[in-house]
Amino acid sequence: MVKMTKTLALLLAAAPLLGGALFAADAADTNAPSPAKPMFKASDLFADTVVAKGKGLEIKRSQLDEALVNVKSTLASQNQTVPPEQMASFEQSVLNRLIQMQLLLAKATDADKAKAKDECAKRMAEIKTSIGSDENLNRHLKSVGLTLEQFQSKMIEESTAQNALERELKISVSNDDIKKFYDDNPSKFEQPEMVRASHILLSTQDPISKEDLSAEKKAAKRKLAEDLLKRARAGEDFAKLARDFSEDPGSKDNGGEYKFGRGQMVAEFETAAFSLKTNEISDIVTTKFGYHIIKLSEKIPAQKVDLAKVSTQIHEYLAGLQLRKLAPDYFTQIKKDAGVEILDERLKMKEEPSVMQNPAPASNEAK
Repeated sequence: MVKMTKTLALLLAAAPLLGGALFAADAADTNAPSPAKPMFKASDLFADTVVAKGKGLEIKRSQLDEALVNVKSTLASQNQTVPPEQMASFEQSVLNRLIQMQLLLAKATDADKAKAKDECAKRMAEIKTSIGSDENLNRHLKSVGLTLEQFQSKMIEESTAQNALERELKISVSNDDIKKFYDDNPSKFEQPEMVRASHILLSTQDPISKEDLSAEKKAAKRKLAEDLLKRARAGEDFAKLARDFSEDPGSKDNGGEYKFGRGQMVAEFETAAFSLKTNEISDIVTTKFGYHIIKLSEKIPAQKVDLAKVSTQIHEYLAGLQLRKLAPDYFTQIKKDAGVEILDERLKMKEEPSVMQNPAPASNEAK
């Protein structure tokens, strides 16, 4: 809620078809209801027309509509929308991605699929570690209208297609390539000073409208914050107090804990956290979100991140450079080989977009 979290970004990075938006300035409201599911689909009443076809490939309007809903739901969970003037190119991009996915999945080998399952398992472990609990994960997925099974299935499909593409294009990144990039770009791997701190938040915003509470309700929250501060300083378990009373859904199940550097929190919160001594508890800190009580657990000095911790990211980055160079011509060719036709004139793209391109960028409305 306070932190510029990577929670949804991590989910999106694991399954780019869901949206591709990165690093929202504030975490999505994970208490928001999931998108309403219609009692029936439009295809139940009208003919489900084919919008694209080719050899071994057919995409119906209902499939495109479902993908559009998924992406829009994900963007909405981050307070983002697609501007009306970009809607046509947005739909074209989503359709193009569906075509790319089907063509690549048709080329996938058993080895591509097995590798994808292993990658999915590793990413799920990373996501669960980042989010803190299965309950938090399910809440985040619900906010974008997905079940855990649907999310994992999409993630495996994405990874399978990516593996097939890298194999087809003979993408190769050696350990020497990774080491050279690491040595040549030291500034990219400097980890600034960070802190590990926990907080209890008593929100002064309405959970639905985000409007400020009345003065009377704020006074009641302030009184509760003062009582909790006394209990924390008297030695009660801070993590238990956070789980019992904090109104930050992004951290309460984890005892209120975050690890962060400068520039990742609202200014008042950051200033207070970095000024504390280890195991010290702050006074009540007021931000636009409400009243916070912060406890500092650890100060982590600036350091260079070990190569072993970033080698996977470097590999993906270098592979991505090769993909962006080779993929457009490759997709043009395999679409030609498959005789792909776009049957809806409004959905035809003028040129081949970059590799596995995410939908058009959305406007961002700050919270």
